[in-house]
Amino acid sequence: MQDKILIVDDEKNILDVLAYALKREGYLIDTAYNGKEALHKVDSFNPNILILDLMLPEINGYDICKKLEEKNIGIIMLTAKSDIVDKLLGLELGADDYLTKPFDIREVIARVKSLSRRLNKNTSEKENIINIKNLTINLNERTVIIDNCLLELTSIEFDLLYLLLSNPNMVYSRDQLLDLVWKTEYFGGTRTVDTHIQRIRKKLGTDYQNLIQTVHGTGYRGVNKFNENRN
Repeated sequence: MQDKILIVDDEKNILDVLAYALKREGYLIDTAYNGKEALHKVDSFNPNILILDLMLPEINGYDICKKLEEKNIGIIMLTAKSDIVDKLLGLELGADDYLTKPFDIREVIARVKSLSRRLNKNTSEKENIINIKNLTINLNERTVIIDNCLLELTSIEFDLLYLLLSNPNMVYSRDQLLDLVWKTEYFGGTRTVDTHIQRIRKKLGTDYQNLIQTVHGTGYRGVNKFNENRN
């Protein structure tokens, strides 16, 4: 997926140069000339990265950082100010990197690529972790932890649990679960799915066993809400 970059600066020549260079690198680009327009485009364009001038009309870059601190957007601050206090303030408010004008476009591109790699890595790692109250499933480590206690699951049990809880509310038939989890390794009947579900529920315990729900006449589904609807 192409990263989307919003460039915010009140100097048109800077916007044009950055937009042209980053488009050539394959990024999707939008621009804004002031802080108010920037916040509007954050909602409409939904960028992955923001290249943000500090000294902007209407709303300055510092205030924009404050407003975006809950959003998963990488921010590279771009400013004519070189005072260390300004740099530190920007970083404390959530900026990921800092460039001072005048800049070398090659350095901007390098900084953007570096930030993009970090953001994509963090997103990938977060997507492989499921948190439901005090239950954590980590796909990379293949662990299931409840209340700081590690559950002992077989490889099949882990794959079955992760499949169901990573696709909440999706209903799977027993045949589908056999195909997706057991693949070509098992050629028995669908009864084995029921047996494994029972074992997983027992290991999850009373508080969490209902994260796997039976869909009568069809199969099973996972839910991502704690203690939702008992079977």
